Amino acid sequence: MGHALIVDDDADAATMLAALVADERFSVATAHSLAEARRQIAMHPPDIVLLDLKLPDGSGMELFDDPQLTQRSEIVLVTGHASLESSIQALRLGAADYLIKPITLKHLRGVLSRVTPPAKLRAEVDDMTAELAATGHFGGLWGRSGVMRRVYQQISRVAGTGVTVLITGESGTGKEVVAQTVHDLSRRRKRPFLAVNCGAISPNLIESEIFGHEKGSFTGADRQHQGFFERAHGGTLFLDEITEMPMELQVKLLRVLETGTYLRVGSTTTQEADVRVIAASNRPPQQAVEAGKLREDLLYRLNVFPIELPPLAQRAEDIPLLAEHFLQQVSEREGEHKRFAPAAITKLVAYRWPGNVRELRNVVQRAYVMAEGAVIDDDWLPSNGPGNGPPVFRSAAPADSHTGRPPVEEALAAEPGAPTHAHAPPADALVLPMGTTLAEAERRLILATLRHHQHHKERTAAALGVSLKTLYNRLKEYAADPAADGEGAPPQA
Repeated sequence: MGHALIVDDDADAATMLAALVADERFSVATAHSLAEARRQIAMHPPDIVLLDLKLPDGSGMELFDDPQLTQRSEIVLVTGHASLESSIQALRLGAADYLIKPITLKHLRGVLSRVTPPAKLRAEVDDMTAELAATGHFGGLWGRSGVMRRVYQQISRVAGTGVTVLITGESGTGKEVVAQTVHDLSRRRKRPFLAVNCGAISPNLIESEIFGHEKGSFTGADRQHQGFFERAHGGTLFLDEITEMPMELQVKLLRVLETGTYLRVGSTTTQEADVRVIAASNRPPQQAVEAGKLREDLLYRLNVFPIELPPLAQRAEDIPLLAEHFLQQVSEREGEHKRFAPAAITKLVAYRWPGNVRELRNVVQRAYVMAEGAVIDDDWLPSNGPGNGPPVFRSAAPADSHTGRPPVEEALAAEPGAPTHAHAPPADALVLPMGTTLAEAERRLILATLRHHQHHKERTAAALGVSLKTLYNRLKEYAADPAADGEGAPPQA
């Protein structure tokens, strides 16, 4: 039987909560001040502390200064809306979760069912860290580079809490794998992990898919439908490409995060959401806010604990390890073992990988199929030569030996009609003037890459390292934007 300590200056509220906890087969003690709480902790160390932050002799935050408590006991905040920001701060200090007053029995049972000693969680992280040193992988993530070790540290820190996480990074960097690893190390691991790509669901159906609907709520709703929040109850809901979620639905998501409740489409009955939300975006969140694709208040609510994933080009030292891992996977699946020639590994490391880890996995699978023998050489591997990739940014170029200015500046300074071919940038380069906004740079790169691939959208999406749905969404935006005309205008359907 577990032991719970309830710390609340409201004696009636503490007594009522103690009765509910006792019904869940916990022994219970109560304290109405910090001093009394410390005495109770010394006499009988609790497995879980239900802590109110506002106490007559100080803030409940002071209990986090006791290392013996934080190592031995799971701390859950009991808070009202007014102190929600304080709860987020406490979560960052190591609180496992929080309950919003008035406390519902369903939420309380969920928290009590997940009670896990912090020491056990730390032991699991230690085991994964040892596995990293031995084999090079941390959960489902592979790599020993410094930037990835920083990501592992962040995952280890946040997994055992109830904090909302926002993962950012280019498409193909492994955001869903990070979310899955956070879930697997959390107290919710025995409950579902559901991943939702907000850009892959029709805008007309996304509210029903996320929140569910009642029978007869709209044409074709011939039965009640459970949404993702309901199916992920007690577990983790991963919302990928959150910036593709319609703005009106972002308002409802914000309400769920703030109140823990939602309504099915066509219903007037409030449903309780005991779900941890992890969101992800392949574009910088602040840029999405400025472009009107993400509500600023929702960003602040999601971005409690940000994790930024580096592109593969920034961790080239991990490429051999990742390539060998993917080769091992495909070899086991196909039943024939193959290996890389040294020249193949050299070429893989030299490539710039616009599609990141996802592209590397696809390249390894293709090379395996094309290799005639047991050794994979570099014949079927990509290179950075002309025509092998999308246009690249050229922010600077070697200066002209006579003028000292970059060739592009020479071309701009030349008189109208003067020949500039000697200093023109390569045909596959995209030259942008200083001061170009990120949104405009993204627009020009996407459209230039589309032209480079002769309007073949699948190849364009692969070269840019984004999903086909994301590419279509961007092209739809540009077609509706009067500013996207002239040479940069997207092709008409």
